[in-house]
Amino acid sequence: MLALIDESGDSGFKIGKGSSKYFTIALVIFEDDDEAIACDNRIEILKRELGWITRSEFHFKSNSDKIREAFFRAVLPYNFFYYGFVLNKYSTKLYGDSFKNKTSFYKYTCGLVFENAKSKLVDCTVIIDENGNPGFRKQLSKYLKGKMNTKYQKCIKKVKMESSLSNNLLQLADYVAGAINRSLTEKRNRRHYRNYLSLKEISVQIWPE
Repeated sequence: MLALIDESGDSGFKIGKGSSKYFTIALVIFEDDDEAIACDNRIEILKRELGWITRSEFHFKSNSDKIREAFFRAVLPYNFFYYGFVLNKYSTKLYGDSFKNKTSFYKYTCGLVFENAKSKLVDCTVIIDENGNPGFRKQLSKYLKGKMNTKYQKCIKKVKMESSLSNNLLQLADYVAGAINRSLTEKRNRRHYRNYLSLKEISVQIWPE
């Protein structure tokens, strides 16, 4: 089992001064490793179909609508599903040390989306986009394993950090996070891309509501 994590939005709380209203975490899960490999290969083929160089990267925020459409059409035939967690930073209910620095903020929100997906995770390898200093992976791995694994249930086998530039499935997680985040804005066709993914969505929690 393979799970991939990426986010949309930022961890800042300068509301009205450049920080995003929402911070969205997407957890994309492949129960079958062969299916993950097949999806990875299809994304690589799509790059060639678009005339991109091999080291190009799909990124929801910066890609055109035409590229987004092509990407979703390419990946939808593959068997994956996802959970989302959206932190509403405009809420007055947010307080405490977990929101005071990027590391604790990221650990906290990751922990919440994993908790929502706990019933689906079995001996899973988790891949997260590279973030922060080298010690961050160790902290996050320890935190998630401590939160999710018990004597009777091993949800997470290992946690790895990789560059999204070299991991096509992290680019998929970026697209899922981007689609969720866009659906909460006032932008044109805001739910269009999330509707593409409707059959893949298990749940998206917005907190605080």
